[in-house]
Amino acid sequence: MEELLKGHTIKTFNKGDVVEATFLGKDKRNAFFDIGGKSDAVLGDSYFDEAKTFIQKLKVGEKVKATVMEPENKEGRILISLRNAALTSLWERLQAAKAKGTVIEVTGRDIVGKGMTVDVESLVGFIPSSQFGKKTSKNLEALIGKRFKVKVIDLDSEKGRVLLSEKLVSEEEELKLIQEALTKVKIGDIYEGKVTQITSFGAFVEIKIENKTKGRGIPIEGLVHVSELSWEKVEDPADVLSEGEKVKVKVIGVEGGKLALSIKQSKEDPWQKAEKKYKTDSRVEGVVVRISDFGVFVNLEPGIEGLIHITKIPPATKLKLGDKVSCYVEGIDQKERRISLGLVLTAKPVGYK
Repeated sequence: MEELLKGHTIKTFNKGDVVEATFLGKDKRNAFFDIGGKSDAVLGDSYFDEAKTFIQKLKVGEKVKATVMEPENKEGRILISLRNAALTSLWERLQAAKAKGTVIEVTGRDIVGKGMTVDVESLVGFIPSSQFGKKTSKNLEALIGKRFKVKVIDLDSEKGRVLLSEKLVSEEEELKLIQEALTKVKIGDIYEGKVTQITSFGAFVEIKIENKTKGRGIPIEGLVHVSELSWEKVEDPADVLSEGEKVKVKVIGVEGGKLALSIKQSKEDPWQKAEKKYKTDSRVEGVVVRISDFGVFVNLEPGIEGLIHITKIPPATKLKLGDKVSCYVEGIDQKERRISLGLVLTAKPVGYK
């Protein structure tokens, strides 16, 4: 007997041991491995479920790292887990899917404030609301518990973050048309568009780029920042625009698949002719629009303001917002977009001799 056992050392194991396991085969609910013990190691029940996709790709004789979960159960078998090996494999597959733009399947989990969590095998992924197609986003509840297709847009294995997009699948053709259309858009082009959304920082405007092959215009949305809405200072975009309104816009940026648009630059800059229009010593009329510690700003026309310095306002003269005032031009610097104004007095100042 001693001769027979020579060279056939039977290993013993403790819970938590990481071992090398050789795949022997599987049935519907279990997978079997040789880890050098007195019996084959078994991967079953929940351990089988969590590594099911990984096991399907294993070939007989292939070696993997396994963790001992129970050194010996009632049947005398060793129970193991492939969770770590399966997780490493899953991250590798997700990285490959991201790099190649491959479609994967997930299961809807829960709707959260800014999107939906989904099951990506043993990981939990997230799809932001903005990454659902227009049709799908109308009824996200219908995806809970259902399998559907997505693409990977960002990964961070250290933080366990899996960011996904359903829109890249359901609207793939439309997105390709948009990318193609964007190549035709040039900085300086002027389009007629429609305001689709107003925010505190500006407005989104949809323009259409003609596609002769499709025989229709491809809608593309761009942002008009609040600073590009008007030559006048705008505090609230809703004061000057409304959703659905048609506007002319000028393309001022095309970067990363996004459009930067300008409404004000589609119109003539009022400062281009300011020097000829507002000559020194000429009389002008305006409305007080801002009051500061160093003077009063007067709007002369849309986009052009002048300053009456505090030293040019008699102490007894009190100006308030909305007052119409008569002024004269003391000086103009068209390059710096500045006009210095003096106040035309209609009455003799107090203390004047």
